[in-house]
Amino acid sequence: MNPPSSSGPADSPGAYPPNPKGYRPCVGILLFDKLGRIFVGERLDTPGAWQMPQGGIDDGETPVDAAFRELKEETGIYAATLIGISTEWRSYDLPPELAATAWGGRFRGQTQLWAAFRFTGSEDEIDIATEHPEFGQWKWTGPDTLLEEIVDFKRALYAEVLAEFGGHIGQIS
Repeated sequence: MNPPSSSGPADSPGAYPPNPKGYRPCVGILLFDKLGRIFVGERLDTPGAWQMPQGGIDDGETPVDAAFRELKEETGIYAATLIGISTEWRSYDLPPELAATAWGGRFRGQTQLWAAFRFTGSEDEIDIATEHPEFGQWKWTGPDTLLEEIVDFKRALYAEVLAEFGGHIGQIS
């Protein structure tokens, strides 16, 4: 992977605001291809539920390190350049039936710092059959159709992410 070139704050654990209480701290990954399309995967545990890669930030890990790690763990992708990272936590609540069981019921949802990446590899490098697979299938989707394909409880958050990083869509190639 290419070294980070963040448009966000210096990448150290103390460079970001504290995460909201009651939410699992995570990173979300907005991955653009050279055409400006966005990577989404269909969750193995919830057929029909498409989402962008995301995952928890480990203790002592910086958000940028977590984003690169999660990108590799969920998609097999190494060939990506960081465009920028959010400086604002974005949170969503899980539906009550999921919140009661996810993460042992310790969190009401997730709060995320979002990282935007440019995919610099070839599609044959993408491998969702990872050690701990999250996705059963993947595709590239357009920014104009992304919100229609995402589960309801994440739509508002995804709209905010698109608004923040949408200016990069035309600058991808």
